[in-house]
Amino acid sequence: MKIISLSLASFLFISGASAAQPEWNQVPKILKRIVAPKFPKRDFVITNFGAVADGKMDCTAAIAKAIDACVKKGGGRVVIPAGEFLTGAIHLKSEVNLHLETNAVLKFSTDPKSYLPAVFTRFEGTELYNFSPLIYALGQKNVAVTGAGTLDGQADETNWLAWKKTSARARLVKMAADGVPVEQRQFGEGDNLRPDFIEFNRCRNVLIEGVKIRRSPMWELHPLLCTNVTVRGVDIVSHGANNDGCDPESCRDVLIENCLFDTGDDCIAIKSGRNNDGRRVGVPSVNLIIRNCTMRDGHAGTAIGSEISGSCSNVFVENCEMSSPNLLCALRLKSNAMRGGVLQNIFMRNVNVGLVKDSVLQIDFLYDEGTNGIYKPVARNVVMENIRVAQTPRVLNVRGFPAASISGVRIYNSTFKQIQKPDQIIDADVKLVNCSLEPAK
Repeated sequence: MKIISLSLASFLFISGASAAQPEWNQVPKILKRIVAPKFPKRDFVITNFGAVADGKMDCTAAIAKAIDACVKKGGGRVVIPAGEFLTGAIHLKSEVNLHLETNAVLKFSTDPKSYLPAVFTRFEGTELYNFSPLIYALGQKNVAVTGAGTLDGQADETNWLAWKKTSARARLVKMAADGVPVEQRQFGEGDNLRPDFIEFNRCRNVLIEGVKIRRSPMWELHPLLCTNVTVRGVDIVSHGANNDGCDPESCRDVLIENCLFDTGDDCIAIKSGRNNDGRRVGVPSVNLIIRNCTMRDGHAGTAIGSEISGSCSNVFVENCEMSSPNLLCALRLKSNAMRGGVLQNIFMRNVNVGLVKDSVLQIDFLYDEGTNGIYKPVARNVVMENIRVAQTPRVLNVRGFPAASISGVRIYNSTFKQIQKPDQIIDADVKLVNCSLEPAK
């Protein structure tokens, strides 16, 4: 195992041309394919179907009736007007836009029975039948959640978040490793596997725009095996365990823009399935554009992995603002010899970082199971340019191992200030080119 500990001045005098990134020329072509769905100008207000804005009456049935009426008429908006409405699981259908007006609050029940019967989903990259996500759609086309209102999962340590530690997680992972058919992976009451907040599963033409999301049980936005996804202007503040902000998993053509992420885990985490299950499904995440977002608390501003066995390519991150004493790093790639996967063509440019807790770039192929496996994790062609950092403990924290491959990792034309300790590079090809590094005084 080759370990390099670099002094703070190691890269000050490496010279080279500016980063040649013709790959960025793909972005306009990708954006042409990412088109938000449009809906007929018909509104179905839930109070007309029996919903009451007292925050106490269960409005689940009323919302379902409004959705069914909308579908029968050929689509439109199911409107949540101003006021507080209590609900259980909401299942959206094709051509339906769930729209929250200003001062509308959807408060989701913390009774697990409100999310049964179990639905087909993934838990941390493994397929199963489990509690329904709070808002869910399976195999639909032209679906949306929009508006200026608030989605409140009401999760805290007295309900969902008390389930952080459960033996069912290890049991599910073993079932997948043993090849147990998905239909037999039935979980629910007593298993304590938390549901995601919003999951669009195997959908086409998805839009999530404008809403505020608070107190999520688990991952907040989870597009899964979707094509043509737009996440725009969403305000996420949710600090529970595993509260990733947005987890596009095995998706193609995704745009995430103008969002605020202040989360208990990665702000954005790109996935493609865990271990044998990810390889069995075999669908990578491809063509993801992240721009003009603000990242505060979280493990990483943008992460790729660790459930990345289906691989990932063509990720473009630009014009973002990141800063928090609780934000571990700006860009994080994580896998291991159980996950495997190829993470390639990852690009970040024009990002301002005020403060991070660990490093600017973290690549961790010793994550979790580490070298305990036979699948080779690969990271290649990872390019960062014009990254401006006011304070960071170190620039690089890169951990590979001899059977893995980390190559073509470059940071160009960037400035790093208030550096406190040397970089760490283990079994990896990483270089800084035309960068300025200033140690802390």
